[in-house]
Amino acid sequence: MYTVAALYHFARFSDPEALRGPLLDLCLKEGIQGTLLLAHEGVNGTIAGSAKGIDVVIGHLRRLPGCSDLEWKISHAKDAPFGKMKVRIKREIVTMGQPDVDPMAGTGHYVAPQDWNSLITREDVAVIDTRNDYEVAIGTFKGAVDPETESFSDFPAWWEANKQRFHNKKIAMFCTGGIRCEKSTNYLLGQGVEDVFHLKGGILKYLEEIPPEQSAWDGECFVFDNRVSVGHGLVEGPHVLCHGCRRPILPEDSKRPGYEAGVSCHQCVDETSEDDKNRFRERQKQMRLARDRGETHYR
Repeated sequence: MYTVAALYHFARFSDPEALRGPLLDLCLKEGIQGTLLLAHEGVNGTIAGSAKGIDVVIGHLRRLPGCSDLEWKISHAKDAPFGKMKVRIKREIVTMGQPDVDPMAGTGHYVAPQDWNSLITREDVAVIDTRNDYEVAIGTFKGAVDPETESFSDFPAWWEANKQRFHNKKIAMFCTGGIRCEKSTNYLLGQGVEDVFHLKGGILKYLEEIPPEQSAWDGECFVFDNRVSVGHGLVEGPHVLCHGCRRPILPEDSKRPGYEAGVSCHQCVDETSEDDKNRFRERQKQMRLARDRGETHYR
C-alpha cells in the first residue's frame, strides 16, 4: 500500500532553483515518486511512497522559508501512483497567467467541508467549479456551474464573459485540492466581487470527511496520478486514462468505437492525425517490450 500526499503552499521563494536539488535528492533517498513544482510563489504537487518517507519529505518542505504551516492531504493506493520522481521549476505552481493575482494578499472565505452543503444550497449563492472540462465530466457538486474551460488559464476570460450571470450573488468555488481556488478567489476579489467563498481542502477533503449519505457530490473526482479517480473515503475509482488524450474513461468505454489501447478513445479518435496515432502505437510497442524485459517505460 502506498501513501499519497497532495500538497501546496504559497510562500515567497527568492531562489526556487536552489531548493530543487536538495528536495529531489531527499525524495530519491526516501524512495518517493511523484511531481513537485517549485516557483517564486511556493510549492505544489503530489507524491507517493512509504508513510515514513512521506513524513520525512513533508518535514523538509515545512522547514522551507514560509512553509511552517504547510498542509497536506493523505490518501492511499494499492499500486504505485507514479513511475518516477520529478521536481520542476515553474513560473507558477498553478498556471493562471494573471501577474496581479497574489493569494498571499488575500483569498475568499474558507468553508469547512461540514459547512459546505448548507452554503451551496442557498438561493443567493452561485457555485462554480474551477476545474477543467475533462475533470468536471466525471463528477462535480450538484447544481455547480461548469465553465467548460480546457485549462485554468482560461478562467479569467470565462469570468469576464459571464460575470453578469452572477450579479448580486455570493460566489462559492471549489477545485480538487484547493490551490486553484486560492488564485480564483483572489482574482474575483480583484474584480470587485465582495462575497467569495471556497471549499477548504477542496473536493479531496470533502470526500474524505463527508459520508456518502450526507454528500452533495455526484460522481468521482479526477486525480493527477495513476489512480485516475477517487470517490468517497478517497477510495480508488473505476476510471482509467486514455493515453492518447489523457482524459478519464470508464472500462466499458474500451468497447466503444474509436477505442484503441494507448492510442485513442471515443473522445479523441477524431482529434488526432494518423501520424499521431502511429506514434502512440510505437509508444505502446516500446512499453510492451520494456515490460517483457522487466523494465519500466515512462509514457
